[in-house]
Amino acid sequence: MTQPSTVRWAGYLVAAEGVAGLVVAGIYIAHALTGENQDVVRNRAGGFGYGTAAWFLIMGAGVLAAGWALVRGRRWGRGIAVLANLILLGVAWYIRGEEQLVWAVLVALAAIAALGLLFTPSAVNWVARPGDAGGPDRS
Repeated sequence: MTQPSTVRWAGYLVAAEGVAGLVVAGIYIAHALTGENQDVVRNRAGGFGYGTAAWFLIMGAGVLAAGWALVRGRRWGRGIAVLANLILLGVAWYIRGEEQLVWAVLVALAAIAALGLLFTPSAVNWVARPGDAGGPDRS
């Protein structure tokens, strides 16, 4: 069974989420290094955002790799993409409480769209095709 188009589109969306994570990491690093706009990178403990930047760098790279894997038809990217988008739903709920409603809605819509694409019947059949470790053997 060939890769369904829904998986490829989910891959593009997930890859874009990964790129967004890398951009945020770059912003945190740039602000921390230049000393400009320290409220952006200062965390509640009073420290600077190097740890947060590292987290966004690692997660962004992982999500980008998962998206690229889905675009290329590699099934291993689906698990990472599903987990990342479930986490993004929690992030959307959190930033909604921080009075960032527009960002919360955008993040939630992207996560719901990616999850919807990854759980279409054709995508589920593709990931659990027979004879592979990911599904039952029907031969």
